Amino acid sequence: MSHAITQSPAEPAKIRRRALTRRRPSPGSDRMPGGKATFWHSLHAEWIKIRTMRSTLFVILGTMAFTVGLAALNGSSAGSEFAALSPADQATFDPLATSMRGYLLAQIALGLLGGLVITSEYGARTIVPTLTSVPHRARVLASKAVVLVGVTLPVGIAVSLAGFLVGQATLSGAGVPHLAVTDGVALRGIVGGGLYLALAGLFGLALGTVIRSTTATVTTLFGVMLIVQAFAPALPGGVGDWVSKYWPPIAGGQIITSIQDPGLLGPWAGLGVMAGSVAALMAAAFVVFRKRDA
Repeated sequence: MSHAITQSPAEPAKIRRRALTRRRPSPGSDRMPGGKATFWHSLHAEWIKIRTMRSTLFVILGTMAFTVGLAALNGSSAGSEFAALSPADQATFDPLATSMRGYLLAQIALGLLGGLVITSEYGARTIVPTLTSVPHRARVLASKAVVLVGVTLPVGIAVSLAGFLVGQATLSGAGVPHLAVTDGVALRGIVGGGLYLALAGLFGLALGTVIRSTTATVTTLFGVMLIVQAFAPALPGGVGDWVSKYWPPIAGGQIITSIQDPGLLGPWAGLGVMAGSVAALMAAAFVVFRKRDA
């Protein structure tokens, strides 16, 4: 005798409810309905990318080593030459700037790191799967910027602090004017120097987004941050004066000085000029990134 298997009319409804329950995201999940990536997913992905890039560790360690080494050399050189300076030059001796001169190449290094965050993806063509996973392009670039600042700001402060401590110890050993870390101008230089280097990283990210070439980004960084600064005093008349006062990297660099030049912007005003320029360039990068094909 065969036995028929009967099913309650309520069973299909129960099965559908269980299936829906399994598909529903858990209360702690940040994934949107339909499996779309959220801003937090994008942040996590960008953090993995920058953390696993080999160049990230090399740039950070190289920047630290160069800054500390240059601080020691500058401190030793300034200490041995201080006694031979005229009274006027001794009165304007800047121990803060002497110990933190390494920012000149640290800005290039962290700017290069910022550029690599985007140009490395264009070079390897991984930008295509990135934009496929996160079609919202503004979200992708914003995630890169947030993660980059999360790396470059603490690195910038650490680099500034290390350069300051080594440089001031060298100056102190030579018996010339020096600063303690608790001095107001010292704290401003250390924190402001970190902020400046984080801005340099964002500047590199914006350039890399617009240019999309690592080589061209590095070349532009050198031109904007070093070459213009070196040749500004040689520019004719009012042009040279304007560039020396308002060119963003020169103005921003005033944050690491303890002796104020009356012809230049103040430390925080100069850093504001640098921040405004980076913000404008990042805005342009967002526009270009959204409109241009991958």
